[in-house]
Amino acid sequence: MPASPSTARAINDRLALRLLQQDGPLTATQLKTLTGLSRPTVADLVERLQEAGLVRVVGESGTQRRGPNARLYGIAADRAHLAALDVRTDSVAVVVADLLGATLAEATSPIGGDAGIRPAVEQAVAMVERTARAAGTAPLHSVAIGAPGLIDPVSGELRDTAGLPAWHRGLVKELQRRLPATVVVENETNLAAVAEHRTGAALDRDTFALLWLGHGIGAAVMLDGVLRRGASGGAGEIGFLPVPGTRGVPSAVNCDGGFHSLAGSVAVCELAAAHGIEVRVPAGAESGGREQHPAAAFAVQAAVADGGPRGEAFLAALADRIALGAASVVAVLDPGCVVLAGEVGRAGGDTLASRVEERLARLSPLATEVRAGRLGGGAVLRGAVLAAREAAQEVLFAPGG
Repeated sequence: MPASPSTARAINDRLALRLLQQDGPLTATQLKTLTGLSRPTVADLVERLQEAGLVRVVGESGTQRRGPNARLYGIAADRAHLAALDVRTDSVAVVVADLLGATLAEATSPIGGDAGIRPAVEQAVAMVERTARAAGTAPLHSVAIGAPGLIDPVSGELRDTAGLPAWHRGLVKELQRRLPATVVVENETNLAAVAEHRTGAALDRDTFALLWLGHGIGAAVMLDGVLRRGASGGAGEIGFLPVPGTRGVPSAVNCDGGFHSLAGSVAVCELAAAHGIEVRVPAGAESGGREQHPAAAFAVQAAVADGGPRGEAFLAALADRIALGAASVVAVLDPGCVVLAGEVGRAGGDTLASRVEERLARLSPLATEVRAGRLGGGAVLRGAVLAAREAAQEVLFAPGG
């Protein structure tokens, strides 16, 4: 059955908006070429989108004014403001962006749960509200929160997970209650995978696994361009993965004895010390900055810079450890590509990635490329901005939005 005229218009409008968001600004002629629509149809949709306040003329193409055909149309970026949060164990970072994802304001603050859940939640919410005001007068349309832990796939809520601060769940609920905005929450590692896929190391890969190497350990699975979260939202919880070389096995409530015990920040720092690598962490580097750096990242950075036998021995031992976890993921998923993300993955760069790839080839018959993540700890915030933008566009780009 052919689409009704109103349905066809809605489809064409969304197509044009996506093209303007991805490739804009564009002229009407360029939109005609990219969409395959007729000139009158493009003229009608441009007029509709302008009347809806979603598109405006932002300039002219070429060096000379050539009339209406030279007008450049772009998304009205100030049509909505978005907020992205990276919620860590003891801090929150927030970015407020426009509809195109450009940063308008940002802030980071340590958050301590010692004073109680309510004060910690209030401190974090107040920071979000201040940052939103600093960005301008437009209200927040959508908010995306990246947090450690499991996200219930049915309710979309952050689950009560052992070992995580209680104020995390309180923050999500309070933002949902207080803000006149759509609030979505996603696992931080999943958001990092989205960011590396859209703007980072996995631009050319629709299927890959991402290993998050930072304070903690996690993984994300992208298959055919779609995040796979698992039946309970726990796909990628490889900190609990039983691996050889630990002093025990993990439990349902504690990942000690799992892969976390080999590749978490504390374990990496201990490994560095055993190889004579001195870890110097600049003041404030582990908290209070927009992109936090665990001590492990500085250990890896120091080893790469060392270039001598000590640095090489440490990197070799670390690559062995990381390859153990990666081999388990590869054996089940055969993703063809593994991205070493997070602050430690970025600090190790190609030097660490090539060593992990070499060791992985010894452990698995499945050919797997290993790449260093490009976005470091900032991947979570970048992924949250993309998630907030998607949530806003689902509403604003819909018929009547």
